[in-house]
Amino acid sequence: MKQKDILMIVVVAGVSTIFAFVAANFFISSPKNRQYKVQILDSISSSFPDTDTRYFNKDSLDPTQKVQIGNGGNAQPFAGSQ
Repeated sequence: MKQKDILMIVVVAGVSTIFAFVAANFFISSPKNRQYKVQILDSISSSFPDTDTRYFNKDSLDPTQKVQIGNGGNAQPFAGSQ
């Protein structure tokens, strides 16, 4: 390479670096422009209130209990259906 080529590469790299720095400062806002006010919420508690007796009563069915219909002893229920 000639002396002029090396000098041209150094100049282009320097100008590119300066341009990139100026462009980055233009597009990226300063810290004082990034300050926002946000709403602070209460923390979530791990305790739940008791169930409301207007909707649930002590004599109702419990949907979380397993319900068995019929005899479940057949290991292959669809083996002879066809």
